[in-house]
Amino acid sequence: MTVPLSILDLAPIPSGGTARDAIRNTVDLARQAESFGYHRYWLAEHHFAAGVASSAPAVLIGLVAAATGRIRVGSGAVQLGHQTPLAVVEQFGLLDAAHPGRIDLGLGRSGQRRAELARHSERPPAPPAQSRVVDGLLIPPPFDFSALIKAAPHLAVQASLLQQPGAETPDFADQVDDVQAFLAGTFTSSDGRTAHAIPGEGADVEVWILGSSGGQSARVAGERGLPFAANYHVSPASVLEAVEAYREAFKPSDVLQEPYVIVSADVVVAEDEGGARELAKPYGLWVRSIRTAQGAMPYPTQEEADAHVWTEEDRKLVADRLDTQFVGGPKAVADGLRVLQRVTGADELLITTITHGHADRVRSYELLADAWR
Repeated sequence: MTVPLSILDLAPIPSGGTARDAIRNTVDLARQAESFGYHRYWLAEHHFAAGVASSAPAVLIGLVAAATGRIRVGSGAVQLGHQTPLAVVEQFGLLDAAHPGRIDLGLGRSGQRRAELARHSERPPAPPAQSRVVDGLLIPPPFDFSALIKAAPHLAVQASLLQQPGAETPDFADQVDDVQAFLAGTFTSSDGRTAHAIPGEGADVEVWILGSSGGQSARVAGERGLPFAANYHVSPASVLEAVEAYREAFKPSDVLQEPYVIVSADVVVAEDEGGARELAKPYGLWVRSIRTAQGAMPYPTQEEADAHVWTEEDRKLVADRLDTQFVGGPKAVADGLRVLQRVTGADELLITTITHGHADRVRSYELLADAWR
């Protein structure tokens, strides 16, 4: 049976465009995605990025849900390190009250970057890893964090701006437990006092955990019997590790009796491979801006991408993301995604497509939906 396709949208700002353009494009794409048969429409959370307008997922979810009627709409993901569980539950309680039974609350770890970068900086250099192919799926070497470590002070300033002065990020597992308790109406503080999230308590939202490795996010999702989203498009090297860790940790719950995994993929589809390759040209330059800690740049045009002079260091920065992007005609991309689904055992695939032209992005999703059926 063909598994469902869903969409992850960053509300990309195209070069020469504005955040207003990005939001208008997101709403239009969501409407059309619903008509194409996509199952979910998730909005990411990103900050300090000139090329991304999805800094407040709950706001965008409200706009998208109001413009559509059937498709599930949610976050991919709310970064819990930047908000309290109560604030998140209240926001999504409001969304559920306005659009009952259609809202997904995807949760992700955040506020960990400084500590994680510090740990990477203390490690000896890892020996060069090689790409491998697992049953037809490319698994590239892990991304080398050395470039980001150089930007650690810059990232530390950004992280400090996302929290109140002196705030400390609680343990992710504890935050997830608090979210679930507020939704269930069972929250009790450490000193035995109860509190209720209104709206939020009793909201009919699906809680998801998103993760890029076999670390805490995968374990928390499995141990609590929640659905899990694994990132092949962000961290292709660790996708198999992530889904395996989730399944190994899984315990049946009131939410799920068996593990449920959604796996993401970067995709560009056109009528033929040549057209798709042309549309996908700017992707490497855009990823380079992320991997050099600049934050995602406004999404370049093909001409801007052609003008960039690539160094060998640049190519190494983006190789894993370029090599694992699914680019081509409808049948070729659909076949590649079926390999990804088979190897990971995904119950659903989460597609993210970015092109400079909005019409090209809409058409890519339309062609893929037709080929998938």
